[in-house]
Amino acid sequence: MNLTHLDENNKPKMVDVSDKDETTRVAVASGMIEVSQDAYDAVVSNSAKKGPVLQTAVIAAIQGAKQTSSLIPMCHPLMLTSVKTELEELPELPGFKLFVRAKLKGRTGVEMEALTGVSVGLLTIYDMLKAIDKGMVIRNVQLEEKEGGASGDFRR
Repeated sequence: MNLTHLDENNKPKMVDVSDKDETTRVAVASGMIEVSQDAYDAVVSNSAKKGPVLQTAVIAAIQGAKQTSSLIPMCHPLMLTSVKTELEELPELPGFKLFVRAKLKGRTGVEMEALTGVSVGLLTIYDMLKAIDKGMVIRNVQLEEKEGGASGDFRR
């Protein structure tokens, strides 16, 4: 298998997508953060000292998706047409699960934007709760599904 981010001399390169057709592309990623009971209670009661944790995490996830090409060296700057989030409370863990759905009409996929959005959103929850719980664990950041593009559709 050839790595698309290496040229014939084994040097890093950004893939040329100019000859690809524009198609609608969608990706959904998810991830979880496990927190202490005290941290969970502070979030659901909206009493965390740094403010509304989940609302801030949603904004951070959207911003993270939009900034992906600034963070991941070989990612193309993309004109996203939609970034949607969903946050689930997981009282049995305790913790939270974040989903990010990124969409565009373009020549390259949006998997990295969805994954980056999830990562930044979960890191924001960590940042806002670290005074309560430094032992939080972020895990299972993964692609759930993708649609469009030459490689076809994927569903976990």
